[in-house]
Amino acid sequence: MSLFMIGFEVLGTIAFSVSGAIEAMKKDMDLLGVLVLGLITAVGGGMLRDVLMGELPPAAFQTPWTALVALCAAFIAFFMGAVLSKYHKEVHSRIFNILLLVSDAIGLGTFTVLGIRYVQAQAGYENPVLLLFVGVVTGVGGGVMRDVLAGNVPFIFRKHVYATASIAGAVVYLVLAERGSADFAASVSLLTVLVLRLLAAKFKWNLPIVHLK
Repeated sequence: MSLFMIGFEVLGTIAFSVSGAIEAMKKDMDLLGVLVLGLITAVGGGMLRDVLMGELPPAAFQTPWTALVALCAAFIAFFMGAVLSKYHKEVHSRIFNILLLVSDAIGLGTFTVLGIRYVQAQAGYENPVLLLFVGVVTGVGGGVMRDVLAGNVPFIFRKHVYATASIAGAVVYLVLAERGSADFAASVSLLTVLVLRLLAAKFKWNLPIVHLK
């Protein structure tokens, strides 16, 4: 793995861990709960990817440095939460809601690309349907585990353009990587997911739903 992609993975791991830690704090979990939810969010998508590809035990157990990074990030987020909670509750809540949105979007974008890169590098597959599927599963998997453990309906089923943003990022990466630098493609893919998630949150973009109540 190139130095760029190592940094890319570290960025995604920290971002997803922070999003998990924030969700845990919003549910009034203690330090252990914050650490566990941060860890699961950061490594959950990669573990699903490895199970799908028959890579056992998952990479998170073979090379646990990502788990250590995730635990450190979750602990720092907990410390920040403890400090910021001393300020006005509305300000504290707004800061962490914004941080949750941004960190989750960054984690979604980075792990979508990492899922695709893993299949290409480790398994050697170039089937675009397989690459797209595994990339999206890797991107959304950790967030789904986070939401289930936190007692929420997963973002993928309710939040503004969530899985759709992952799919868009995966398509962007596949198209650009085929025509040029994979690192450049990864950067543009991440930016695509981030911008889509931020715009969707601001303008309340959603896929159609049916209300049966």
